[in-house]
Amino acid sequence: MSKKAFITGITGQDGSYLTELLLEKGYQVHGLIRRSSSFNTDRIDHIYRDPHNQDARLFLHYGDLSDATNLNRLLRTIQPDEIYHLGAQSHVRVSFDMPEYTADVTGTGTIRILDAILDSGVKTKFYQASSSEMYGKVLEVPQKETTPFYPRSPYGCAKVYSYWITVNYREAYNMFACNGILFNHESPRRGETFVTRKITRSLARILNGKQKDLFLGNLDAKRDWGFAKDYVEAMWLMLQQDKADDYVVATGETHTVREFLELAFGYVGLNYNDYVKIDPKYYRPTEVDLLIGDSTKAKEKLGWKPSVTFKELVRLMVESDLRAEGLDPLKVCKT
Repeated sequence: MSKKAFITGITGQDGSYLTELLLEKGYQVHGLIRRSSSFNTDRIDHIYRDPHNQDARLFLHYGDLSDATNLNRLLRTIQPDEIYHLGAQSHVRVSFDMPEYTADVTGTGTIRILDAILDSGVKTKFYQASSSEMYGKVLEVPQKETTPFYPRSPYGCAKVYSYWITVNYREAYNMFACNGILFNHESPRRGETFVTRKITRSLARILNGKQKDLFLGNLDAKRDWGFAKDYVEAMWLMLQQDKADDYVVATGETHTVREFLELAFGYVGLNYNDYVKIDPKYYRPTEVDLLIGDSTKAKEKLGWKPSVTFKELVRLMVESDLRAEGLDPLKVCKT
């Protein structure tokens, strides 16, 4: 009998890649989606409406991380073997504008699921999507599982709460509950308001004559960027272990936003300085200057390692957005 997985945030970047991975492994996948007047399932439509996927292994359920009663009911009904909690208000800059909402969904949403597991008595393994933003004003370089947290945004603070409540429920109730401390991970499915996708999508629009300028904030912020498809494999590996634990998932390299710009624009023979404008509204009230992760533990205990380099990731995203604009990467790219 196939395993059942329940995914919050299934319509997001990570949720879509994780869904593909689990279906390939023979899982029955259940996802939580919010009711909306417009469809927001673009990232998983190719799976859900695939005629080859009509063996009813992907199910979507309406619900919300603010609704504990519904979460409890869903767990009792589905009885999942594995729960991947990816859902959140995940935009760092937006969390300054919506701190209370971010705290409720990104923070308290986690304990609602953990409590639903406890109350329903379902025998399951739980994955919590923790974030490198918890390190914030970093106290150690590189950051690893033992590095103290110093969050610099409402989002980071909410993720710290989710991290520790996951550890607490693991220790208090002997739950199989893991934290994956994932550093920045990108892909062609990244949301368009996140800086990497904003860059590649704007570049394609500039080439198509639909946009003249690209407005950004701090170009010197350093991040450890990996490929999202690699990172969801690490999530799955964590729940296949005999003992629950917490792991950093990262490439171990750091690059600036400026480097990302140079590579992306360089691929099509343009100088980003001719198009990029700095807009103070994109600066965070408290900035995170440097993030770089040490994933030694994940490599040694899970056998995980990234497969896509930074340069390959940038090119992958550029080419995808060029094709989305009807442009042929083979004709447009100079290198």
